[in-house]
Amino acid sequence: MEIAPRRRLAPSTRILIGLLIGAAAGTAMNLAWAPEDPKAPAETWAPAYRNAVWFADKVAHPAGQVFLRMLFMTVVPLVFCSLVLGVAGLGGKGRLGWIGVKVVAWFLGSTLLAVLLGLFLVNAVRPGDRMDPERAKEVRAMFDKEAAQKEAQAKAGSGFDVDTYVNIIPRNIVRAASDDRETLGVIFFAILIGVAAARRPPETTRVFLEFLQTFYDLTVAVLGFAMKLAPYGVAGLIFAVTLKLGFDVMRALGAYLGVAIFGLLFHQFVVLGAAVALLVRLHPVRFFGRIRGLMATAFSTSSSNATLPTTIRTATDEFGVSPRLAGFVMPLGATMNMNGTALFEGVTVLFLAQVADVRLGLAAQAVVLLLSVLTAIGAAGVPGGSLPLLAVVLDRVGVEPGYLALILGVDRIVDMTRTVPNVCSDLIGCLWVARTEGEPIRS
Repeated sequence: MEIAPRRRLAPSTRILIGLLIGAAAGTAMNLAWAPEDPKAPAETWAPAYRNAVWFADKVAHPAGQVFLRMLFMTVVPLVFCSLVLGVAGLGGKGRLGWIGVKVVAWFLGSTLLAVLLGLFLVNAVRPGDRMDPERAKEVRAMFDKEAAQKEAQAKAGSGFDVDTYVNIIPRNIVRAASDDRETLGVIFFAILIGVAAARRPPETTRVFLEFLQTFYDLTVAVLGFAMKLAPYGVAGLIFAVTLKLGFDVMRALGAYLGVAIFGLLFHQFVVLGAAVALLVRLHPVRFFGRIRGLMATAFSTSSSNATLPTTIRTATDEFGVSPRLAGFVMPLGATMNMNGTALFEGVTVLFLAQVADVRLGLAAQAVVLLLSVLTAIGAAGVPGGSLPLLAVVLDRVGVEPGYLALILGVDRIVDMTRTVPNVCSDLIGCLWVARTEGEPIRS
């Protein structure tokens, strides 16, 4: 009798299993062995906790960084090749301008809805009023140094101002490609090259575009090597975070965490789910089931840029979107479409204003709304990329940026959560544009 071959678990299932194992192990060890005082010197820790932290620092976190670096390694070539090929293909058919209008309309509309939801929740729950002032001082002192660094980054020019948009045009494209904060420069350059290629006679650009297509295919193959490490990298990243995160800090910021995470989950599954049903015409439950690997990757990496290769592959392989369209929409979304980041900024600014007893009226909240949308577009698609910009928004509405220290202890959890709607919104926008352009969507 022939024995049927054992079915291997799907890659997305293996990633989820790694995520759950890492989170469960880190949380259990934190609860069992972590010191009550998070500032206690290491020599006073329980030996088991000290060993667990050593394992996290020397094994788990480096393993996660190997996975992350392999993902980041493919981002620039994927962005450049996919955008040039996408724009050259779309532009040649006269579709680029209209598609661009629809893409930007989706980015702005979905981001605006996210911020409005966040502001409504903070005004309704008022989590900042529930935080004990003395406890707030203790938590702020714990992370004051990190907050000062973020404030310094904002003042040094990594914040939001007119130069943010002037700098979209890079002086040196090689330097822009090597700097995570200048991804928009790479995108701008790639779009210009694609437009130029679309305007040239096909016989003069055929060899160049074939070279880019080959390079793109090779980069996707390298991405496949990286994804084989995904279950182990995800487990290592989550284990290190959950092991070290002080639950005392989380309890002190419980109301803020609850509002922020509830808002992000509501936007992810209700607002974006409604968009899937109404605009893409897919069943939301089946849709989210098919992208569980994408969501797990976004959650564990906390980076829209690191998730970009997976987002493109999900659009083309799972839903049948043409590589040209996915290659145009996804890189733009990874840099400009930050639903979760904008919601997080609105929630955080109002929460810290409540803690600082700064009353923000409708006019001030309208400024928060506008700045949250604009700075989310300028935020780097990397872990913690929005924090320097958040310091600028706080300063604009009269809240001392040093209050950022209050949320740095739990920012990693919110960061992981807000990355999921960021990348899912990119995918939904791409599917909607594909549907309106007459491309068949695999249901």
